[in-house]
Amino acid sequence: MDDGVQASDEQLMLDWVSGDGAAFEQLYGRHRTRLYRYFLRHLRDPSLADEFFQDVWQKVIAARAGWTPDAPFGTWLYRIAHNRLGDHWRAAKYRPPAPEDADERAARIPDPDTPERQLSEFEQRRRLQLALDALPPEQREVVLLRLEQELTLEEIGTITGVGRETVKSRLRYAMDKLRAGLGGEKPGTDREAEAS
Repeated sequence: MDDGVQASDEQLMLDWVSGDGAAFEQLYGRHRTRLYRYFLRHLRDPSLADEFFQDVWQKVIAARAGWTPDAPFGTWLYRIAHNRLGDHWRAAKYRPPAPEDADERAARIPDPDTPERQLSEFEQRRRLQLALDALPPEQREVVLLRLEQELTLEEIGTITGVGRETVKSRLRYAMDKLRAGLGGEKPGTDREAEAS
């Protein structure tokens, strides 16, 4: 747009459907990092995350002609991603463990801070990942969609196929479990679910 206002995702999608290739590039640029991170968090395998990332964009490309702005583009995109993960977990019937060399990989990451601080930050991330892994899949997905993708409860409900109150309940229980697992605030004080 020439007045400095960015086009909405929905407008970019409509423009792309009408033949504007640059609109797709903009849409892809807006969502690629968060979508890839979403898959990496769930799969913890970069090659599998790459594969799923490509699968979702291929589905977006294949479905573009029939797309209508019934829901926000981001909700539609993450619904496709959610379904792709569901297909994978049903087919695999397992959640893969962390890579065997996860500790080695983390140790190779350069950090200008002191070794003590690096260890402390690594330990916090590790504890958070373990706490996330301990959550039931439905609660883990709601937390990741809310906190990492910054989606509303309604958008999460659309993606996961459940109502807003179910999303709110899952988020509240997940946050309580995370706090208990991390030794944080007293369970039941979830501002995240109540604020939405």
